[in-house]
Amino acid sequence: QVQLVESGGGLVQPGGSLILSCVHSGSIFNLYVMGWYRQAPGTQRELVASMKGGGRGEYADSVKGRFTISRDNHLKTVSLQMNSLKFEDTAVYYCYGKESGIEYWGQGTQVTVSS
Repeated sequence: QVQLVESGGGLVQPGGSLILSCVHSGSIFNLYVMGWYRQAPGTQRELVASMKGGGRGEYADSVKGRFTISRDNHLKTVSLQMNSLKFEDTAVYYCYGKESGIEYWGQGTQVTVSS
């Protein structure tokens, strides 16, 4: 069994920054894919950023140049540095992991961008 636990969400002004962190625990030492999705009210969950193993991050066009994903396989964490936040970044952000075709999700953390 795998658990993903996010932290770091909150309220931030436009142009500000936040860091989201996610740690996974359980029977699998490392998840091949880890990343972040988000879901705003009335919309579908969308991929924000992901990273396979030790590879490069992949990003949604809407966050390229503003968000940076990183992971530490030793600590079993994945983080999302979010800069230049916009109103439209407001959403619940979910940590995501995938291994051997099985997906795992965190409980979500709210990010609100508001003046």
